[in-house]
Amino acid sequence: MEQYLIMGQEWIHKNESIWFITEAVVFLVFLVSVLYLFIFALFSLKKRKFNYPSAGKKYRYAVLFPAYKEDFVIINSVRYFFEQAFPRELYDVIVISDQMTKETNRKLKELSAHVVNINLPNSSKTNALRAAMNYIEENKMNFDAIVIMDADNLVDPDFLDKINDAFYSGCAAVQTHRVAKNTNTNVAVLDAVSEEINNSIFRKGHTRLGFSSGLVGSGMAFEYGLFRESIWKAAHVGVDKQLEMILLKQNIYIEYLENVYTYDEKVANKSGFFRQRRRWLATQFTNLFAGIGSMPLAMLRGNWDYCNKLFQWMMFPRVILFGFITLLSLFMTWFDWTMSIKWWGLLLVLCITFSMAIPDYLVDRKLRNAILSLPVLFVLMFLNFFRLRGASKEFIHTEHKYN
Repeated sequence: MEQYLIMGQEWIHKNESIWFITEAVVFLVFLVSVLYLFIFALFSLKKRKFNYPSAGKKYRYAVLFPAYKEDFVIINSVRYFFEQAFPRELYDVIVISDQMTKETNRKLKELSAHVVNINLPNSSKTNALRAAMNYIEENKMNFDAIVIMDADNLVDPDFLDKINDAFYSGCAAVQTHRVAKNTNTNVAVLDAVSEEINNSIFRKGHTRLGFSSGLVGSGMAFEYGLFRESIWKAAHVGVDKQLEMILLKQNIYIEYLENVYTYDEKVANKSGFFRQRRRWLATQFTNLFAGIGSMPLAMLRGNWDYCNKLFQWMMFPRVILFGFITLLSLFMTWFDWTMSIKWWGLLLVLCITFSMAIPDYLVDRKLRNAILSLPVLFVLMFLNFFRLRGASKEFIHTEHKYN
């Protein structure tokens, strides 16, 4: 090891100008990402000035549950949803049953859910949602808004009431506050923390600064006509990112309802984390490359919401960002401790950012124990960069072991 360090130092001395320029450029790239996260995390601490008043009218809602091989969780989720305080005649639950058993479908119908059976060659949430829209149109069902859930999601009894208040006040698209319903393993704890960091930075922080909230795939609602038009424009994988692009291109604002909770199951093991993040990473880059061509026109039109979203997709995932800055800080300490000071400073700012973004209820002994899993997750995320091919074109089913 010492021999390689000496060789590295000799190369740096011979190519000093190249080394300093390269190091400065790399630091600038990481600095921009960290400052971006820091600013939005800081503004996420700002208190919300108002809540939507009680609506003077109640709208009709179609609640869609895409369910691919979700026999283990879907019945419980639908049963919980039917405990809404909202008038039962003003909402319908529609389960898109993809390769689930006849027994599961029968039990769902007994709960008064509509069941749309599909068995398509390419399973995806986009295809499932399109099938639901076809079912609604064919049966001439009338709705004012669409709510999209995941098969494992649970909600509070006032869920639809609070969404209804937002739509009555003029919202066209909303994202609720998705939180973990399980922290039974170290990976699940870190996944729950990651979700809340996203909530603080990309949803709460963004809306505090006047930008749209990011969508997260479930616990989201849209005006019926807007969703019907948008879903047919969306690609087959990564429907939440697709909907974001479609809406932001039209300057349609996405609201974040931080006091409306959607309880979501978190990934409980490393293999599930690896597969899920691989899919997310591939989807992020696919959508970035698909939308980057529209960025110059968006800038000319002053559509900063859309430009901000594309810039967000250019950044490294946070685990990768934290891992690389840590490694580079250690590396620079070995070669030139004076140059390492700014790297350690950057790492400190990133840690402060995370501390602002993580809510107090997640800071406990479980989190301290889970942090020990970070090096393994960093390696898994890094390996994902070499396995992205085809991931954005396939549907990767998440296994459920918590109910």
